[in-house]
Amino acid sequence: MQNDNTLLVLAGCWDDAARALVERWAAAGASLLTPRDLSTSGWRYYPGRINESMAVTAGGIKTASDIAGVLVRLPWVYEHELGHIALADRAYAAAEMNAFLLTWLSELPCSILNRPTPQCLFGPSWRQEKWIYIAAQLGIPVTQMCRAADFSRDLHSNIQQSSPGSIAVTVVGKRCLSCADQELTSHALRLALAANVELLTVFFTGSESGSKFLGASLWPDITNEEIAEAILAYFARANKDAL
Repeated sequence: MQNDNTLLVLAGCWDDAARALVERWAAAGASLLTPRDLSTSGWRYYPGRINESMAVTAGGIKTASDIAGVLVRLPWVYEHELGHIALADRAYAAAEMNAFLLTWLSELPCSILNRPTPQCLFGPSWRQEKWIYIAAQLGIPVTQMCRAADFSRDLHSNIQQSSPGSIAVTVVGKRCLSCADQELTSHALRLALAANVELLTVFFTGSESGSKFLGASLWPDITNEEIAEAILAYFARANKDAL
């Protein structure tokens, strides 16, 4: 990927994995964009005229044509991200930032992982019950789901605890990582297509054909070297195809 353009990573202020990824992708022109940056002077957005709009990142002021791609790691802007704004104004500011990001990301012509929906900035905000329902509708074998009261763990940790031997298959574009079984990769790709996303982690009870679907997440492990490199390669291919 050429480094004359900017690869944005939109993330929360305390997303250490996103910061590490930006450092890893420094040669590709990566730049971190957080809700705090939206308060920086210089932003311009003209609905329907995205090419005339301006964004302000750590790398300076950028036009839409300067942005090579966006990895979205922020589900929504929450008030606690806006400590630089007066407490009484944070709820309003967060709502305005969410509305802006939803529209701005929807108009950007570059590749975005994943495109926003009205419920979430990085794709459909589906509960695990809906993922299981969609998988079943696609003819994918599924497991029964039990809701746990322990919310201190993320989905991957909860699945590993409840289903020893489970695997995580990550879809990046049309690639599937961490799985060699054609049936499971087909299941994962079909789920991503049904959700209209190109970045998705899908969990199965095992690594062989016939393993059952456990759940899915729009929050892949970007600390994983294979996943990080696959995402970077995805943006590189998208930019090459756009030339």
